[in-house]
Amino acid sequence: MSAGAAPLRVQAERGILTLTLDRAEKRNALNGALIDALHTGLERADLDADVRVVALRGAGKDFCAGADLDELLASAGLPPSDNEASALRLGTLFSRMRRLPKPIVAVVQGRALAGGAGLVTACDLAIAGEGAQLGYPEIQRGFVPAMVMTLLRRAAGEKPALDLVLTGRILSGRDALAAGLVSRVVPDADLDREAGALLSGLAGASMSALALTKQLFYQLDGHSLDDGVALGARVNAAARQTPDFRAAIEGFLKR
Repeated sequence: MSAGAAPLRVQAERGILTLTLDRAEKRNALNGALIDALHTGLERADLDADVRVVALRGAGKDFCAGADLDELLASAGLPPSDNEASALRLGTLFSRMRRLPKPIVAVVQGRALAGGAGLVTACDLAIAGEGAQLGYPEIQRGFVPAMVMTLLRRAAGEKPALDLVLTGRILSGRDALAAGLVSRVVPDADLDREAGALLSGLAGASMSALALTKQLFYQLDGHSLDDGVALGARVNAAARQTPDFRAAIEGFLKR
């Protein structure tokens, strides 16, 4: 990416909004401008009725190597209030990804480390090549993976998550799948084709059903079994009122 160029490429096609981190010369490291651009991309996804699913990708060989270290080092001299606001800008990006009613799919090649692994964890689905590397090596740099930890605990569970953040060890694509950090792993040569098929399938599904399913899934966090069942019943009833539901059932019965 040349100086002054946008750090995020945005492309919409056939219901899929693709957000591509475009700082390949910096391994797509996250800086303030890129995080702001991602917020803007999510706002477009939310407001554009033609967008049915979001793909998050990285340009070049790596998905995202984490925070921009030059920007991170410069922040050491800033007041704590400034750094807290900066950290919250990334944290609210993760929260916004979860609140978006449309599915977000990470397509992961190469390295997805620290904040880059956080982006993958915040996505609803993640498909990775076998050669991908995921991890949270902040501890090895005297830092804390603070903004991603609440998501990581949910994805991997207490003991595996603590192992990852205390040791900073890096997982292969297959090991990341076993740890619950990605949802699918495919041969590197097949990544684009398999990701395209996944995204096209989601883009062709009922938008109302996708939105209700995603919202219910995350709303179940912290609920008891009985409360979760009751919440599910309310969502079930709401789903039956949608035009997509009626059209799909009527179409099936006419076969």
